[in-house]
Amino acid sequence: MTAPRTGQAPPPLDRDEFKLEFRKSFLDPTFDQVAAQIARIEEIAWHNYKDGHKAPLQAPAGPEFADPDYAMSVEWKATRNALLAAEKVQKDPGTRSRVLLICASARNDGSCPGEISKTWRLTVMAQEVLEAAGIDVDLLDLSLLISSYDKHIHPCKGCASTAMPLCHWPCSCYPNHGQRQTNDWMAEIYEKWVSAHGVIILSPVYWYQSPAVLKLMIDRLVCADGGNPDPTTTSGKNAEQAKEVELAGWSYPKHLAGRAYGLVVHGDVAGIEGVRRGLSDWLDWMGLIDAGVMSRLDRYIGYYASYAESHAVLDRDTAMQEEVRNVARAVAVAVGKLRQGALTPPDAGLKRPRPK
Repeated sequence: MTAPRTGQAPPPLDRDEFKLEFRKSFLDPTFDQVAAQIARIEEIAWHNYKDGHKAPLQAPAGPEFADPDYAMSVEWKATRNALLAAEKVQKDPGTRSRVLLICASARNDGSCPGEISKTWRLTVMAQEVLEAAGIDVDLLDLSLLISSYDKHIHPCKGCASTAMPLCHWPCSCYPNHGQRQTNDWMAEIYEKWVSAHGVIILSPVYWYQSPAVLKLMIDRLVCADGGNPDPTTTSGKNAEQAKEVELAGWSYPKHLAGRAYGLVVHGDVAGIEGVRRGLSDWLDWMGLIDAGVMSRLDRYIGYYASYAESHAVLDRDTAMQEEVRNVARAVAVAVGKLRQGALTPPDAGLKRPRPK
């Protein structure tokens, strides 16, 4: 029952294939002057790949884990400790309220688009309202993935579908140094989510769907909904062991539940309702609490109008601007009530007959 099914993955790269892939990052002729050094680095990288150096920096897990002697990634434990510290501050009633604003457009003026996104402008409007209400704001601009050097949100590897305990909180799939899957932004993003009392996602519609930069983050947050906070119980990524742990009974802990949320989804032709509904369903499932009907906004900006003039259209749409501010106002109120214990979902005391 617990034997993992195998046979999909291709064989590892051979030495020549590895060289071709590695050298793609050094095609600029300016690297020719250090060709010998690059060749040496390539040789080291090859051995790290071949020998599977996923987490080269390790230390014993420590007494707070089921297997204190397990060789744990130092990088993963540092992220985990940062989340614990952030959670302690977040739960302290004496701290200021904090809302995470997520600009989910992939466009900014620091790269090929050459212009800021309308989503960014809406995000700033929400920020101004929240700060005027005395709330601290964290800005997460996902467009930095397209304009910042070597910044990544690596894809989710789907560990949860093998067994939920194989999906660790926070994610332990990255960094994978042997595979050169490094500089993963999610360690910082997890801390922003944990620190927040409320979250507002502002997103455009790309081809009837959420932008890829947003979906990357969403998929990597699967570990926040049912993820395993103790990787030693699965000996790291031991799939068969994880299946046994799940079949013995798993509680599916919701690590981000109880935060308030708001949504702003905008488009120009179609898809706004579907994207807003999908984001609402996802946040509801994770245990976040919407801040009311006016906190979940979907609107068109420049319906079937020119892209070139879309910013001017937003300038004129003062009703849309005020609706965005109302989303922020609603979340501000909800956060205040949540922290006072005055806002409880009506179904909070019910137990799911089929948790997952």
